[in-house]
Amino acid sequence: MVRIRSSEITPEHVYRSRRRFMKGIGAIALGSVASAALTACGGLGQDDLDRFAAAPAGTSVAAPEDAAAGERAQQPSAGQTADELGDALTSFEAITNYNNFYEFSMSKEAVARLARGFTLSPWTVTVGGLVNNPRTYDIDDLRKLFPQEERIYRLRCVEGWSMVIPWLGFPLGALLREVDPQSGAKYVRFETVMRPEEMPGQRDRYFPWPYVEGLRLDEAMHNLTILSTGLYGKQLLPQNGAPVRLVVPWKYGFKSIKSIVKIDLVAEQPTSLWMAAAPHEYGFYANVNPDVPHPRWSQATERRIGEMGRRPTLRFNGYEEEVAALYAGMDLRANY
Repeated sequence: MVRIRSSEITPEHVYRSRRRFMKGIGAIALGSVASAALTACGGLGQDDLDRFAAAPAGTSVAAPEDAAAGERAQQPSAGQTADELGDALTSFEAITNYNNFYEFSMSKEAVARLARGFTLSPWTVTVGGLVNNPRTYDIDDLRKLFPQEERIYRLRCVEGWSMVIPWLGFPLGALLREVDPQSGAKYVRFETVMRPEEMPGQRDRYFPWPYVEGLRLDEAMHNLTILSTGLYGKQLLPQNGAPVRLVVPWKYGFKSIKSIVKIDLVAEQPTSLWMAAAPHEYGFYANVNPDVPHPRWSQATERRIGEMGRRPTLRFNGYEEEVAALYAGMDLRANY
């Protein structure tokens, strides 16, 4: 069995300052720190892989709707248990019981427990900036105004593991068209809720909270980009980014920001939390690319949760046909 060393799946500031971190949280988290992962990824650590290797894939329950013409990643039929490449869904248990969500904890095993009771209502999402029709949406408005679709997408974490998840949600482009972007809008900036009284990880002063991410406007408008409100036919749980999160399947998971409260259209490229915290490791684009290694590990292969061994990583996470034109003429090594 091929294993990724703990030093290869731990953010640099964590493994360089483990003594400081351990003093703050106590010995109970010792086994979890070594497997800490990026906040936006959500999934299992290396020690958990064997435990869930035989976990059965679940079944999807939402009714299908056709995707835009020309897209390979279509909406699944009810009861579908695999993605368009034939890869089985990751189990609901694995997706919802081991999570990377630094706002709650650096311990994967602790997130679901610490997120219990997280306040999901009332919840609003403010959409503004360079738009002609700024609006504030209640979460129930988002669910009602935009038809919920099921999208089975691969999720590839920057750490080198992956999942196949049946998301529920709607194209982000539908929301952006409603607010009507102005001509000067070039990027979309997303912001997570700031609630340290409920999210104890936000008390860690190393990170420039709140969590911020960004996309180019054309990336945000692409049909594959969705705002997710659920998975496996159910509303999102707090540990998975409830009540609404971004999902951009051709990018590493940390781009898919969770628990969103603010979306702004802006003229300048946003600086994401990870760009600010570790600029030598994390760039703006974060497109899945097996030819561009992370400074501390290779991206050429990945471990699919629920499987033994490793598999080759697909360029753009297997969505190259749909999205490669977005980056025509760009140096994908320089724009990592």
